[in-house]
Amino acid sequence: MSDRTRTFSELLLAPELTFAMEAHNGLSAKIVEEAGFPLIWASGLAIAAALGLRDRNEASWTQVLEVLEFMADGTSIPILVDGDTGHGDFNNFRRLVTKLCQRDIAAVCIEDKLFPKTNSFLDGDQTLADVTEFCGKIKAGKDSQPDPDFRIIARTEAFIAGRSRAEALDRAAAYVEAGADGILVHSRQPTADQVLGFAAEWHGLAPLLIVPTKYGATPVALFRKAGISIVIWANHTLRASISAMRDVARQIYVEESLIGVEGRIAGLDEVFRIVGNDEVAEAERRYLPAGANAGRAIILAATRGAELNELTLDIPKCMIDIRGEPLLARLTATLDRVGIGEKIVVGGYRDEAITVPDICLVRNDAYATTGEVASLACAISHLRGDCVICYGDVLCRDFVLTLLLQADEAITVVVDARNGQTPTRNNSRLKDWTLCSAPYTEDPLDSHPVFLRGLLRTTLPNDAQGEFVGLIKVNAEGANRMRAEIEAMQKDGTIEQASLPDLLNRLVEKDLPISVQYITGHWLDVNDVYDLASVRNFL
Repeated sequence: MSDRTRTFSELLLAPELTFAMEAHNGLSAKIVEEAGFPLIWASGLAIAAALGLRDRNEASWTQVLEVLEFMADGTSIPILVDGDTGHGDFNNFRRLVTKLCQRDIAAVCIEDKLFPKTNSFLDGDQTLADVTEFCGKIKAGKDSQPDPDFRIIARTEAFIAGRSRAEALDRAAAYVEAGADGILVHSRQPTADQVLGFAAEWHGLAPLLIVPTKYGATPVALFRKAGISIVIWANHTLRASISAMRDVARQIYVEESLIGVEGRIAGLDEVFRIVGNDEVAEAERRYLPAGANAGRAIILAATRGAELNELTLDIPKCMIDIRGEPLLARLTATLDRVGIGEKIVVGGYRDEAITVPDICLVRNDAYATTGEVASLACAISHLRGDCVICYGDVLCRDFVLTLLLQADEAITVVVDARNGQTPTRNNSRLKDWTLCSAPYTEDPLDSHPVFLRGLLRTTLPNDAQGEFVGLIKVNAEGANRMRAEIEAMQKDGTIEQASLPDLLNRLVEKDLPISVQYITGHWLDVNDVYDLASVRNFL
């Protein structure tokens, strides 16, 4: 016995109406569970279509079983699988039942048509199976289930085949007598009259399930009143995915670019979250030797963020809530996903409130009177080898960091070319504008290395090529040069109020080539309440 089969039995017999949502692979099953549904309908149509096949038993039962295994492994709620006609005769069906139980599937629904089946919404052969033969198939399945709580739902296609309500009722009653645990009565009429009429004469002989694909406008209250046990939304995640994939594919084909779609599709961070990359990161911390994840990041998070007013009275800006998680936690999760395991956070204001796990916290005691370079100097022992340096109030898409990590120059900075070309609400704010050796171009044939000529902390200058994002990557040589320059600033007394742009400008003046990695959006920082709202929408 399993928790899932017991839970399905409870849902089937509960007085409340239950809703099941279609899924067709492991990812869609996870999404259905996350949406809050208590039950997954593993649709035969949707599984076949996801494999590029027709709903005509072209996918073998073993292929369907493999898909179901991924769905069960990725979820914890019961799965009711569309078993078509049982994938053959009684012998095929009893083997299918045994294998479904082994994979912790809660229930199977089989329909009283001939193998290979024809989808109920297609014109064509909708010949019904012999009642006696179908009852034998149900008995074989019940006799073969190793889990006594496993449930077999018998689906009558009498209305689909144009038969009468009387025949539908007779067939359903025979199936219950043979051992069926519930009846799915199917209809392709645009109203619910057939199924509601059936329910009215059924008198609760066994739980009823329906699939209102064609009569979806019927108020759910009528299903409750009729005593329906489970309503199945049977193919809607598949249909939604087709529409979305078609639109995105067409747009990318026409525009020959990803820029137009990135803002309206799920980010890779969302994909990684759904499939559970965080669990792997945690497992790596438990099982891999220290240093196996070689990336390193220094995060400058010493400031309060006074423009956020009372929101940062008791916490630093990096700990402000972003949809239920601190800003810093979201930043470190992004770093984890791109392979940066060691995270050094330079705190200062209210740093006792920095409670994000798996970080090394160092303190800038003079945070109230010093700037960014002084904070970086507090972590100078960690500034070695390949290292990312970033502000603690920045969020970006994973691909931004992935591109940065691929850079092999001594020092590389990320520049948002979009903000250098398009005026925005915040262009009156002081920002770090970049002067580069060449502007951003979308033409790959015209692309060539771009280097930093300088940074200006000002309002938008006419000759700026973009905005410095607050992300830097150094290799071993770049780390050595940056450490040496920080030490020089400590000696000449310029370090206290120096910003990262000041440090980069000093290195440019000493003829150190600093490479520019252009992006066009896909990042945000938090300076005020408006930015806070923007970041929440960004997620």
